[in-house]
Amino acid sequence: MPEGHTVHRIADHFDRDFVGKPVFITSPQGRFSQSARLLSGQVLCRSYAVGKQMFLEFAGGSTIRIHLGIYGKWQFHKTAGVHPVVGQVRVRFSADGVSADLRGPTVCEVLESEQVQQVLNRLGPDPINPNPRSKESARFLERAQKSKTAIGLLLMNQDVIAGIGNVYRAELLFRAGISPHRPGISLAKDELQALWDDSVKLLRVGVTTGFMITRDELFKKRPNKDERNWVYKREGQPCRKCGTEVRIEMMASRKLYWCTGCQK
Repeated sequence: MPEGHTVHRIADHFDRDFVGKPVFITSPQGRFSQSARLLSGQVLCRSYAVGKQMFLEFAGGSTIRIHLGIYGKWQFHKTAGVHPVVGQVRVRFSADGVSADLRGPTVCEVLESEQVQQVLNRLGPDPINPNPRSKESARFLERAQKSKTAIGLLLMNQDVIAGIGNVYRAELLFRAGISPHRPGISLAKDELQALWDDSVKLLRVGVTTGFMITRDELFKKRPNKDERNWVYKREGQPCRKCGTEVRIEMMASRKLYWCTGCQK
């Protein structure tokens, strides 16, 4: 499942290619046909992401909410002609010779403004959100510090912090030296603040580079996939810092990677 930085990059792509223009919408697959007919031809006013969810706001007042989930994918085309439909395209957006095809999303629905606000109220703060740092981090600290749930689960809970997935979860906790099994209530305020600040840093690197790079010395490079991270998918290998074998276990049906030597 794409993590938050990827969804923000897609929203930025829509901002460049579609915002301010009439957007023509079709549903080659047919599952979005009725909504496509209602919105097609309207001007796209805004494209933005909150965590792993993307919102396309149209001049008529309606918004398309998209959550890619595990199987959802985007494909963008720049062509003067009609691009052929390949595979099960749920929705195609077109404007000025540019098109974007959406396949297999978990959610693709039209919401009115009150419904959008309900979704936003439910979601936790997004580290890439432009709202003031103190406001957003305070929401995260409040939700995490009251919970007896393991921090390794809290970071994956989109109601606590929006946009963190399996890779960033593992890497943030390693960089902080925090065991994924520690309950949120056991973490000091400065530990949680450091986690928040580091999530802001790492996700912004992801938006800029398009890669999940979590080793500071590699931020300005294009490292190979197996070099980008500290512990993610390195089970059985020695920790890059202390040499302890990196562990893998299941936490709430998701693979968890961590170093028992560095994370306490």
